[in-house]
Amino acid sequence: MIVEDSWLDLKGKVAVVTGAAGGMGVKITEELAKQGVNIALVDIQKDKAEAYAQEISEKYPVKIISIQCDTSNESDVEMAVQTVVKQFDRVDILINTAAILRSSLFEELSLADWQKTLNINLTGYFLMSQHFGRVMIKQGKGTLIHISTMLSKFPETYSGAYSVSKAGVNMLSKQMAAEWGQYGLRSNCILPSLVKTPLSKDFYSDPEVLKDRERITASKRIGTLDDIANAVLYLASDRSEYTNGGELTVEGGLGIMMGDQIAKPGGRKAYAMKHK
Repeated sequence: MIVEDSWLDLKGKVAVVTGAAGGMGVKITEELAKQGVNIALVDIQKDKAEAYAQEISEKYPVKIISIQCDTSNESDVEMAVQTVVKQFDRVDILINTAAILRSSLFEELSLADWQKTLNINLTGYFLMSQHFGRVMIKQGKGTLIHISTMLSKFPETYSGAYSVSKAGVNMLSKQMAAEWGQYGLRSNCILPSLVKTPLSKDFYSDPEVLKDRERITASKRIGTLDDIANAVLYLASDRSEYTNGGELTVEGGLGIMMGDQIAKPGGRKAYAMKHK
């Protein structure tokens, strides 16, 4: 069922979602469909994308298509643009979510894994943004949303090129915002952290890991895919039309808790009460 009279006013818009058949892309796609958004699911996994497109089309009265695409391959991206324009005549929203992480000690990180991570996490975002951005420039309006991470600000140790690639995404978004704002386009990043996803859910089956991760956030809880999707909906809508080149953190206040991690005798709160 589509949400009627939504504050977001997204009904009838056209969105392209990369990595739409897995991870955050699945939840983002469904929440867009609830708002009445027509969607092109872009994913390298052809069968999964087709199956998910069928599932969404049966639940919501919106137009859904799936496109098999390696976002780091320019020919694939060009084909995806042609397909979307042919099917929908326009594109209002691009959401880049496709990404990989290849764990490694940095001194042992292979050039192949370094390049593969950069190709998908950064070059893929560049190609999708550039080619769909050209369509948006002709329209005179459009919004680009890129899933980055708080680990673009602080290195995720032993994660190979992951943090490096996501730091590049942040600057890529800013450069597009700076150059394309004059044409009516907006480009923003979402920086999640400590979110339970299909890839990270196993971490939280360990009660000690769960407790420790909850402790280091201001909100004292782990994020959900709904938290990320809600941020996407806001940035996709005209309610955020004066937000351009921004980085929206969705991490429960993790980034403000550095001081709280510094130990004091008896615990920080007890120490403060004793010495007030």
